[in-house]
Amino acid sequence: MTGPTVSPRTEHGLREAMERLFNGRPIRTDGKLTKNNLWREAGVSRATMNRATDVLIEWDRRVGQSPASQRDQRQTEEIALLRRRLKANREQRQHLQDQVDAAATVIATLLAENTALRERATTQSAVIVPLARSRTAE
Repeated sequence: MTGPTVSPRTEHGLREAMERLFNGRPIRTDGKLTKNNLWREAGVSRATMNRATDVLIEWDRRVGQSPASQRDQRQTEEIALLRRRLKANREQRQHLQDQVDAAATVIATLLAENTALRERATTQSAVIVPLARSRTAE
């Protein structure tokens, strides 16, 4: 360790603040494990905290190993997974929408053809062509 560059009282206050934050019992902050919250929780300035190198080294070591940090990492991974799933779902939805649009075009074409055929069938006169009688039947 590099030794204290702040008073023992200040270092003690920073360490107490660190323990409160890691134990989930903050007094002055929202409890997130950030250096901003550390100096605010300790009631010192950021510059004073930055001079407490031993405390900051311990902070960095503990933050990486803390359950809260691990939880944040899991949440970050889960968010990334959910974003990938959302992207895949959007792509699948677009593909399905393209299929629906293509089917609607085919249906509209068939409907138009069907309508045209029905109109032609009703407008044409029915011509009855008599069949010639066979001579053998006479």
